Amino acid sequence: MQTGPGEKASDTMTSIAADREPIVIAELSSPLGTLVAGATRDGVCLLEFAGLHRIDDHFRTLRPRLGAIVVRGDHTHLARLREELDGYFAGTVTAFTTPLVMTGTPFEERVWWALRRGPCGETRSYGELARAIGESTVAARAVGGANGRNRLAILIPCHRVIGKDRTLVGYGGGLWRKQRLLELENRQRRLV
Repeated sequence: MQTGPGEKASDTMTSIAADREPIVIAELSSPLGTLVAGATRDGVCLLEFAGLHRIDDHFRTLRPRLGAIVVRGDHTHLARLREELDGYFAGTVTAFTTPLVMTGTPFEERVWWALRRGPCGETRSYGELARAIGESTVAARAVGGANGRNRLAILIPCHRVIGKDRTLVGYGGGLWRKQRLLELENRQRRLV
């Protein structure tokens, strides 16, 4: 890296980094384990269970797409998310209002929006989700791929997608978490 007269490389790096919007990350507690959340000025861009290899993959994708650096700290969107997640796990929140930043292909974003429109606790197969976005059931595998690239666990409820035989299949956070999330949402649905 070239520097100007009297300027150290570290000074230049700091000024470049200062021009970039950060993704502010924090850890959030939940009954299913620690979550790593990230937010920009536009909304929450990451929510994933800690300790999963997927977090590194998500950051590798998010940083260039958002042109952002990653810093630890507090953020208004994260504070709001923390309150809504507490309510969700307590059974009092069934829909999230925290703004989200979804960065994916047009197809992925169609899948994610369709997931958000589904009622709390209602499950659909990959084929049913494909039909919900105007595709044939042949697109079920592509829908599964879009689910796998979801960076907003719980908020974009890919845990509600099940196999065509109605069994629990694939979930980045682990099938035991998927089972617990669906049980929680089914209890909430019965109360509403």
